[in-house]
Amino acid sequence: MSTYNAPLKDMQFAIAEFAGLDGITALPGCSEVNADLVEAVLTEAGKFAQGVLDPLNRSGDKQGAQWRDGVVTAPAGFKEAYAQFAEAGWNSLGGSVDHGGQGLPHSIALPLQEMWNSANMAFCLCPMLTTGVQEALVHHGSADLVKTYMPKLVSGEWTGTMNLTEPQAGSDLSAVRTRAVPEGDHYRIQGTKIFITWGEHDMTGNIVHLVLARLPDAPEGVKGISMFVVPKFMLNADGSPGARNDIRCVSIEHKLGIHGSPTCVLAYGDKGGATGYLVGEANRGLEYMFTMMNHARLGVGMEGVAIAERAYQHALEYAKTRVQGRAIGQRSGDRVTIIHHPDVRRMLLTMRAQTEAMRALGYYAAGTLDRAKRHADAQQRAGHQSRLDLLTPVVKGWCTELAVEIASLGVQVHGGMGFIEETGAAQYLRDARITTIYEGTTGIQANDLIGRKVGAEKGATALALIAEMRALDAPLLAAGETFTAMRASFTQAVDGLEAATLWLVDHYRQEPEAAAAVAVPYLKLFGTVAGGWLMARAALIARERLNETDADRAFLEGKLATTRFYLEHLLPQAGALAQTVTRGAASTLALDVAAF
Repeated sequence: MSTYNAPLKDMQFAIAEFAGLDGITALPGCSEVNADLVEAVLTEAGKFAQGVLDPLNRSGDKQGAQWRDGVVTAPAGFKEAYAQFAEAGWNSLGGSVDHGGQGLPHSIALPLQEMWNSANMAFCLCPMLTTGVQEALVHHGSADLVKTYMPKLVSGEWTGTMNLTEPQAGSDLSAVRTRAVPEGDHYRIQGTKIFITWGEHDMTGNIVHLVLARLPDAPEGVKGISMFVVPKFMLNADGSPGARNDIRCVSIEHKLGIHGSPTCVLAYGDKGGATGYLVGEANRGLEYMFTMMNHARLGVGMEGVAIAERAYQHALEYAKTRVQGRAIGQRSGDRVTIIHHPDVRRMLLTMRAQTEAMRALGYYAAGTLDRAKRHADAQQRAGHQSRLDLLTPVVKGWCTELAVEIASLGVQVHGGMGFIEETGAAQYLRDARITTIYEGTTGIQANDLIGRKVGAEKGATALALIAEMRALDAPLLAAGETFTAMRASFTQAVDGLEAATLWLVDHYRQEPEAAAAVAVPYLKLFGTVAGGWLMARAALIARERLNETDADRAFLEGKLATTRFYLEHLLPQAGALAQTVTRGAASTLALDVAAF
């Protein structure tokens, strides 16, 4: 079994060049953020991920979370690891300074999420959701709710969840039936929620649930949904947990992967109604939940990056140690490890190049998020927010779809040994599979992308980003013959993305069904080209730095080689995806529903 090692050099490179560390430092509240701080934080986080979380990943998968009579017990070692996690301050790193957090930017916090997820995705889901609850409360909660719950959420003393899905509703939140009846200064909540990640556990003294429910006079559909804080334990006068609220964990799901993370069915109000407190205004719950969900969608995108990185490291270790066959063209002599076989190298490079492109895009989005939140100029904030809104479904959808492919390639590198559980390769594929589903499936992300992010504004933000991509043509041309093939592939890919975007702008309103039919190919196209753009930028930076006397030649030459592989092997897929978008809608809709 391989041991996780955080890819610190590539992470620091991506923070510096794609999140734009120099620009982050100039933002209000970020003056102390610099390369030395980034290196120190990432190094210590890498040690924690490797030494504390990674050893529990395999055992947590085997043991799984346990449910008995409404009580959920985390796998052995998780509770102690969580206590260490909170005590070390990792949970509060990006939290608001006003509530005990360290206030570091997302450009640092998101890379740490990558580490936690690579080392132990099931564990990381718990603090990731807690961070999302903080976002929702800070933006929409009353001063009293913020004062009561935020400090404990930021410190990690308590954890949080979001409760959206119901048995009859699925992703269609207009069908939510959970009820909230006013009673003095609070509400009585009754209903059932399913698929609640870390909805019940023994790791902390309290759990703060954000619950979507309907008031008695609420309008039908999504416009009638409100959000409520519903704690597992009611609070005493001193703020400590007191009596158990009327919430019961009925069961936990038996899942394909992330076995260490309990996915709960929660029953609210079996004994008359759970006590809940309204967040913000009535009937605006879905709007508020999107604050949490958009934050979580970037986090899930990073889960895709993380599980891809872990699958790659696992496959690489196996390829370096598994002896099988002789080198191609050799009929005698010693047998070699399988990394010497060209097809294995192709698979490993595919895994590596895609993971680096995904990381680049995720960190770029994190830098955009920091600018959208912190920039001193309102117009700049708005522009960065528009770009973030565009990129969020791409990061979530593209990175998670690729994670499944990359984890599957990891199994393939192992051959038959990958198909059995003993090697551990299968766990990454099982764990990755959920990432394309929760926080909105890839189809939901794609419809959001073509609708609210492209169609609604006639492609303005997307086309502006495409124009920025085209500005890389001159530097690629000036870079010389080595970059000729890469430039040609990049130009064709950007042309295809632009053509597909213009097609969607032309067809979205008049033929919405046709646009929806090619939404996922468009999302994949956008991610593939955006990843190629950032990889091409990385190659130009690496080329320039190789001239420096203290250059890390191994890293920079590796970046050049990986970029070349991406642009020559993977980016050409953009042409086929663009053709699918502009020509494929009719064939998707040609077969009548009754004929299936």
